[in-house]
Amino acid sequence: MQVRTRHTPNFGVARLVLAPGEMVLADPLTIAATSYGLAVEVKGTGVKAVALCTAGAEGGWIDAAPVLPGDLHLVELDGTHGWLLYRLSWVASSSTVAMNPEAPPLQALLGGGEGFLNYAQGQGAVVLACCGALDLVTLEAGEAVTISSDHVVAFADTVQCRLRPSVPDGVQSIHTGEGLVFDFAGPGAVLTQTRGPRRLTTWLRANGVSWSS
Repeated sequence: MQVRTRHTPNFGVARLVLAPGEMVLADPLTIAATSYGLAVEVKGTGVKAVALCTAGAEGGWIDAAPVLPGDLHLVELDGTHGWLLYRLSWVASSSTVAMNPEAPPLQALLGGGEGFLNYAQGQGAVVLACCGALDLVTLEAGEAVTISSDHVVAFADTVQCRLRPSVPDGVQSIHTGEGLVFDFAGPGAVLTQTRGPRRLTTWLRANGVSWSS
């Protein structure tokens, strides 16, 4: 799979170019267009829905446009380590990349419950979207930082991390990440987004902005 991006950094669109017979997994909500004849099979429902896209004998392409405005980022997995992803940041990935919500790093972080993160492992490309602009935080050994869960897009499993409440006794949710912050320590990379989707939703509601207003 080759990934070509356009309209970044504000309204990124990723064109996924496939070889003959090549397969790719994508978020069904992000598929804006495909080459004629490309097969799309959606498996699962709701937030667990995944589109299995297969190119024909002459290859093909998919235009994936994230739901929220913002930038795109490509992570290349080489099989040596995995990445933990914010579920809603995932756009697409090579068929050689496996998503494992029961991976040990997630079990240790979330306590075994299904949460707002997923785990990508294997070899291949993973296309991620962010809300707003994307920042890369590179942590050296022993360097530490605290980041709101709403601003975390993804991080390598080489990074040490702890998840804790942002405010003692405040509302918090492992399922959505609400009310939680990450404490990260290097070495490793953390991808962040300049806008928080949950914070945006809260602000809109608090200021009386809705579809019916």
